[in-house]
Parts: sequence; C-alpha cells; structure tokens
Amino acid sequence: MIIPKDKISNLSKNLSQMNEVKGRSLWQDAKIRFFKNKAALFSLVTLLIVLLFSFIGPFFATWSNEEIDWSVLGDISTLGYPSIETGHYFGTDELGRDLYSRVIQGTKISLMVGIIGALIAVIVGTIYGAIAGYFGGRVDSIMMRIVDILMSIPYMFVLILLLVIFGRSIFMLFVGIGLVSWLDMARIVRGQTLSIKKKEYIEAAITIGVSHFTIIRRHIIPNLLGVVAVYATLLVPGMILTESFISFLGLGVQEPNTSWGALISEGAGTMRYGTLWQLLFPLFFFVICLFSLFFIGDGLRDALDPKDR
Repeated sequence: MIIPKDKISNLSKNLSQMNEVKGRSLWQDAKIRFFKNKAALFSLVTLLIVLLFSFIGPFFATWSNEEIDWSVLGDISTLGYPSIETGHYFGTDELGRDLYSRVIQGTKISLMVGIIGALIAVIVGTIYGAIAGYFGGRVDSIMMRIVDILMSIPYMFVLILLLVIFGRSIFMLFVGIGLVSWLDMARIVRGQTLSIKKKEYIEAAITIGVSHFTIIRRHIIPNLLGVVAVYATLLVPGMILTESFISFLGLGVQEPNTSWGALISEGAGTMRYGTLWQLLFPLFFFVICLFSLFFIGDGLRDALDPKDR
C-alpha cells in the first residue's frame, strides 16, 4: 500500500510536535500549584517585604538603635510619640531610644534565630532519622529510644539551663534552640525513610554494591526534601516563638541587642502609661511574620502533596 506524501508530511509534523512537548518535574508542578495558592503567595510577598524592610530600613533611619534622644525624656505621659519631624517614625522607648531602629534590629535577630535554629534542627534531625530508618533493627531501636528519652525532658527547661550555664548570647540561642528541636524532625524523617528504603531503586543500589551511607546521601535524603522543606517552614515560627518567650523572660537577647520578644516585653511594661506604640509596632511585625510562615508552610504542603488535601 502506497501512503500519500501529504499524509507522511502531516505524520512527521505531529511526531515532531510530540517530541517538542516536555514533561514537568515534581518541583515544577509544585511551583505551579504553590503560585495558584493565593494565601501562600500573599504570605510569601509579605515575608519578602518584611525581609526587605530589615535590610533597607536602616538607610532611612535618623537615629541608631543605641542613640538616646534626651529631648523626649521627662514626662512619661508625653514619651516620644511617633513623629516624622523628629525622625522617630515608630516613636521611642522609655529610655529615649528610637523604636524604628530597634524594631529593625529585632526583626533581623528574631528571623535569624528562627531560620538558623530551624536549619540546625533540620540538618541534625534529617541525618539522624535517615540513618535510624535505613538501618532499622537494633540500630533503629536504640536511636529511637534515645529520642524518646530526650523528648521526655522538658524542652524549655533544657534551653533555659543551657543559657544559664553557658551564658546568655545570640550564639547560644542558635545552638540551644536548634539542638533541642531536632527530635520531631528525626521521627518524621525516620518514618518516611522506612517506606522509601523498600523502593526498587534502593534494592537495586544495594544489589550492585553501593555503600549504605552513599545510598542515604544520594537516594534517601534527596527523596525526603519535600517533607523536610514543609516541616522546616513550619518549624521557623516555633523557633521565633521560643526565642520571643525566652527574651520576654529576660533570658534571651541582651542589651544593647534586642528582638521581638524583648521589645514586646518592654512595650507591655509601658502600657500603663498609654505608650501603646512601643508594644504595637513590634507586635505587628511579629504577628504578620508568624502568619506568613504558617501560610507558606501550608502552601508548600499542598503543593508537594496535593493528594493530602
């Protein structure tokens, strides 16, 4: 049977068009689904604006965070109201220090503690949980019993004890919050690893003689990145809340540095004098960042695992 030339040309065009169609990876599909989530997208923009404010804001500051404006001190009832003329855009605190500059510094420190603390927890928890889940048996049993024992110890008590023994500093906040927050991450990763290690490509890697730690590094951990990314975004708000609570108690960031928790604590102490701006400005940034991080975490969870909705 002779096929007409026009049909052959049409068939070749269709085949070429089919070859031009490219498939989308999991991360590309997740990005498309994430950007369709209006709440998560708005939260991401809000968080980026806050981050931009913390870096660009100092260029518009008239006063530094440690500089005292003696002209506003005196009658506590007229304590440094927010004013563009005086350069105190958010007002001043009870010591005459510019609240605008202090909120910027508090934003940097609180976000830094949250992000770095979550990063430490993610790294330690992911490695620990992946090793326990992959090897299983007695190794898994011993490692998980250690986690159970550590989880039975009050989290806040351990953190306060570390700060009292080794000194109250930003570095100890990073280490203390991160190292006692990896336990939940280890359990989550261990559970995911137990299901991943039964996949065919893991068995094939074992059969051809790939070392165990190479399998964990190249096959197990990369397939956990979706779950780890979602949990990390939900872990950052918890870190910020913990740091704020510690600073509220006076055990966190020390003067002349400050954080959202320390600023809220100071603002709560001056509420009786009617100086609400000292509480409202840091509280505003604190609340919108927490809500943004929670919505971003929910958006990532829905984007990476749409069946779980």
